[in-house]
This record gives sequence, C-alpha cells and structure tokens, in this order.
Amino acid sequence: MSSKTRGPWIERKSRVVYDNPWIRLEHHDVVTPAGTDGIYGVVHFKHKAVGIIPVDDQGSTWLVKQYRYTLNAYTWEIPMGGSPAKENLLLTAQRELEEETGYKAKKWTQIAMAHLSNSVSDEEGYVFLAEDLYEGLMCLEDTEDITVKRFPLEQAFAMAHDGRITDVLSVVGLLKLQLMMSQGEPSC
Repeated sequence: MSSKTRGPWIERKSRVVYDNPWIRLEHHDVVTPAGTDGIYGVVHFKHKAVGIIPVDDQGSTWLVKQYRYTLNAYTWEIPMGGSPAKENLLLTAQRELEEETGYKAKKWTQIAMAHLSNSVSDEEGYVFLAEDLYEGLMCLEDTEDITVKRFPLEQAFAMAHDGRITDVLSVVGLLKLQLMMSQGEPSC
C-alpha cells in the first residue's frame, strides 16, 4: 500500500463511498500532523458555485427566496447556480441570472471568489456583479421553487449583516460589494 503526502498529513488510502452527478464523497484513512491515525471525509464538488448580484440604475438588486432541502427552510440568497467543469463561469452567471430573475446584463464584473466549506469540501464559489440590466426570460428548473424580490442594495447589505441572509456565497458577495462601494467602486 502506497501513502501519499498531503501537506503535513499522510493519506494511507482513500475510497469513494458515494458518487452522483454533482458530488463525490470520499473516505480517507490518514496520519494526522501529530502522527496519530485518523480518518477524513472529503466532499468533492463537480461544479463551481456561481452567484450574481444584479444592480439596476436605481441602486436596487434582486434576491431569490427558495426552499433549501438540506436546511428544511426557505432562504434569501443572491441568484446562483452550478457551473459545470468545462463551462465558462461568466456564461454560467449570465444563464443563471436570466433563468432565476428574468433579467440580462450588459456589464459583468467578477468581484469575489471563496472556498465555501474548506474543512470538508473543495467547493469554490464565484460572485459576479451584473449591471446595465435589461429584460430577458425567466425559466426556472424543475428543482427550483423561487420567489424573486427587488431590494434596495442597502437593505440587502443589512440582511447580510443581521443574519437574514445566511448563504455563504451571498454574504461574501454582498459584503464585498458594500466594501467596494465604500471605496468608490464600482459606480452603482
């Protein structure tokens, strides 16, 4: 049996315990940095998370409220979706914005990247700012039960601060945009 070094860890062996089109769950037998035997579970995401903050000329944005099966609750979030491994992140952002809100945008800027739960997963999330909005066609997927609502940006920022928005990618994106605006960029 061959071991594999992973930073200060040693992976003795690993096996896939679950696999579907979106995630793969692996069990690893390891030696910890302290030299003790241990186990580690790793969730590998096959898509990258892509979130969008659409901002109109009046300084408002659109949030989506949807049921999240894992939480057994409805949550407010920025529009978002999964980007398949070979798809351009911007194309995913453009598709998801239109599908979930019925809007398209002429101006796109990537404003954030985050590892969403790096203690157990390799999931990466990206946030795009979408400006110069115009109407498209909303087209929800079968798994989506979404309510779309327009909010002043300041209210969306407050929701990220006070816990009404708990989705990590939404919080990261909204707080990054708030910081950028406090520093005079972008112009929205």
